[in-house]
Amino acid sequence: MNADDGAALAEPTREQCGRGRARILAFGVATMALSLVAVEPVAAAEIGAAFCQTEMAATIKNLFTIIQYGGPLVGGVTALGATVAIPTVRRADLKKELKEVRNQGLIWGVIVAPLGTAILQFVLNDVVSGGVSCGL
Repeated sequence: MNADDGAALAEPTREQCGRGRARILAFGVATMALSLVAVEPVAAAEIGAAFCQTEMAATIKNLFTIIQYGGPLVGGVTALGATVAIPTVRRADLKKELKEVRNQGLIWGVIVAPLGTAILQFVLNDVVSGGVSCGL
């Protein structure tokens, strides 16, 4: 036996590394599944009704109100201003930028802000606070 044979025996093979990683992955998945099953009923019972009375719930409601009404207001005003300014501009590159501002104002302000607010409101009411509707 020479020095090269001893070095080859000391290094783990790909199969051994793959089996070790598979064991670690299986252990991690099993631990996460167990933690979700074991903790979920207690978390829902404790957080549900109490969450609606916290300052955080009031802050989230205020943020939702700002996003829900401020987003379309800012987006609509930006889009309207860009639409009005397009005919007054002569340069083609500036017109192209104004058209992009108009499109982005409509997309983000009028479509995404209210839709995102509704999705986050659903998630907070039905998932985070354990099925208790806070009326956010």
